[in-house]
Amino acid sequence: ILLLLLPLLLLLLLHLLLLLLLPLLHLPLLHLLLLLPLPRLSQTTDPAVFVPVSPVAFTASLGENGLQKTTSGNKNLIYKDVLTNVDSLYPETGVFTAPVRGVYYVRFTANAPTDFPMSAVLYRNNQHIELIAHEQPSGSGSDTASNGAALLLERGDTLQMVLWHETQIWDNSNHHSTFSGFLLFPLPRRSPVWSVFTLTLK
Repeated sequence: ILLLLLPLLLLLLLHLLLLLLLPLLHLPLLHLLLLLPLPRLSQTTDPAVFVPVSPVAFTASLGENGLQKTTSGNKNLIYKDVLTNVDSLYPETGVFTAPVRGVYYVRFTANAPTDFPMSAVLYRNNQHIELIAHEQPSGSGSDTASNGAALLLERGDTLQMVLWHETQIWDNSNHHSTFSGFLLFPLPRRSPVWSVFTLTLK
């Protein structure tokens, strides 16, 4: 009798085991994945995912340097009267260097007496002209011109104000001629661009 009942007992035990495992076998894949530990992304080691930056903002004026003019060649303008300079990113050289890739807003205002033309120019990387503020003599009072734009700068790009040849600019303690910039938002570093093409032989 025991020999006859043994196969039946084994079959019953196998059936009970299947009943216990069946719900697990029917779990959705998402539920199974949730049971596994998720990998963590490091925001500080992957610049393509996250760009940690400090605030960037500066404003400076020519201040009490008075009248500056050029008679031969261009002249680099150094705004010595610093009003705002977060993290000292606007140096004494007058050349701003972008600490991260991002969109920056830059604005400048230039003032000059009316008997002489004025051309203040914003250069990128000491060669590419981005913005110009120009005024011709008007004959009354003083002339003021300004310009500004949101610029996409790569990390290491430089911005510098230049006074063009045979022009002049003026300022005093009232800050008529200023240079300002701040970071609107950072951007991740450029990713490699892959090109896919197909050649057909005829």
